[in-house]
Amino acid sequence: MTASAADRARYDRATAHLDAPLAIVDLAAFDANAGDLVRRAGGKPVRVASKSVRCRALLERVLARDGFAGVMSFTLAESLWLARSGFDDVLLAYPSADRAGYAELAADPELAAAVTVTVDDPAQLDLIDAARGGGREVVRVCLELDTSLRLLGGRVRVGARRSPLHSPAGIAGLARAVARRPGFRVVGIMAYEGHVAGVGDAVAGRPLRSRAVRLMQAAARRELAERRAEAVRAVRALVPDLEFVNGGGTGSVQHTAAEDAVTEIAAGSGLYLPRLFDHYTSFGGRPAALFAQPVVRRPGVGAVTVLGGGYPASGPAGADRLPQPYLPPGLRYDPREGAGEVQTPLLGAVADDLRIGDRVWFRHAKAGELCERFDALHLVEGDAVTATVPTYRGEGRAFL
Repeated sequence: MTASAADRARYDRATAHLDAPLAIVDLAAFDANAGDLVRRAGGKPVRVASKSVRCRALLERVLARDGFAGVMSFTLAESLWLARSGFDDVLLAYPSADRAGYAELAADPELAAAVTVTVDDPAQLDLIDAARGGGREVVRVCLELDTSLRLLGGRVRVGARRSPLHSPAGIAGLARAVARRPGFRVVGIMAYEGHVAGVGDAVAGRPLRSRAVRLMQAAARRELAERRAEAVRAVRALVPDLEFVNGGGTGSVQHTAAEDAVTEIAAGSGLYLPRLFDHYTSFGGRPAALFAQPVVRRPGVGAVTVLGGGYPASGPAGADRLPQPYLPPGLRYDPREGAGEVQTPLLGAVADDLRIGDRVWFRHAKAGELCERFDALHLVEGDAVTATVPTYRGEGRAFL
């Protein structure tokens, strides 16, 4: 029996008492992936990205391991909820316009001590001040450095459009503005190199493109390492007690950890290992998060139809954003229908071996977005479900 066939049989046995659709996390794979992130971080703590997990029980599980410390959150409401739930080190990695949330933060000393907010513009400080109401707690601030690679005098940009603070002088200028402003304290710097951490460099069947990505990423790493170090020096000259410098992502852990200026690494997707992380030369892993859809029709030879499954991932629309029919291997979408809202036809010779009620196991293209589709994750150990835990959705929380 092949490894994939053994996994399929194991997942089918573990969930035989449950009705599909359903979602699972294979704890052996999850834990192995967590161990690999720690290994690649080379002794620097890994801050777990909550948007890639979206399940409090699994956030707690990974933070209980040596090598992980702190949460990187994605909305202010989520940050406050996590802090009230006992997470005492929460970095909100995206600027917010949540006025009610800022009023709550500024009024509560425990929340203000646990949550750090990211800013890259003085106007964001104005918004926070206007939202304070009577709250007088000092707001912990992280400054974000833009990591994009700029070529040909800035006419070519490679990387996400995030912070406007690209130069060391620019981020130091904001640090100086925060220092002059009562009610705020700079405690950290973050810089997410998505064009390195989130872009695969070994695309199947595309050797020239893959080589071009590797060359781009090598150049981007060199340029960013030098600029990030300079930016950190400039900010530390103003804020000697800076607590952290955060960088990286699942695809760049070991490269970012090698920079002396970086004190911690951010990662999350590598715990579940969704399909977009299949195409990297720098690391591997085991798919840990899957969902199953039941076969409900057999419309003809070489075809079955499963219930639902149209769960596209965020990002530029394309085939790579669709879930992957994973187990049994050999199934593909009908190009005229794709992944459907209510039904999804799947084609392939293996379809003739599937019966009504059998399961097809899928991998989502991204990590935590899977949890927006399911109220619960069934945790599998061996060939048994040993626990069922709520996702954010299952706890009635939909932050974005």
